[in-house]
Amino acid sequence: MYAMKRTTIFLDEPLLRRAQAYARRHGVSFATVIREAVSGYLAGGATTAGRLPSVTGQFDSGTADTASRVDELLWRDPHGR
Repeated sequence: MYAMKRTTIFLDEPLLRRAQAYARRHGVSFATVIREAVSGYLAGGATTAGRLPSVTGQFDSGTADTASRVDELLWRDPHGR
């Protein structure tokens, strides 16, 4: 026999609304959405695959030629001597 345990989760209001809307659109219960999301997350499924880290692009210099100028940039005298 398959037994489930009741648990409590805390979601911020926007995430709660998105999950509820997802459940309505797909014709499933909110509990099913949460179970599938947790299961997919733990399995490393499509919900996390291909995502970039949250810091991606945070330190973009705006310079497009950095890779081709690596030696110049790394080995120059930072004090201009």
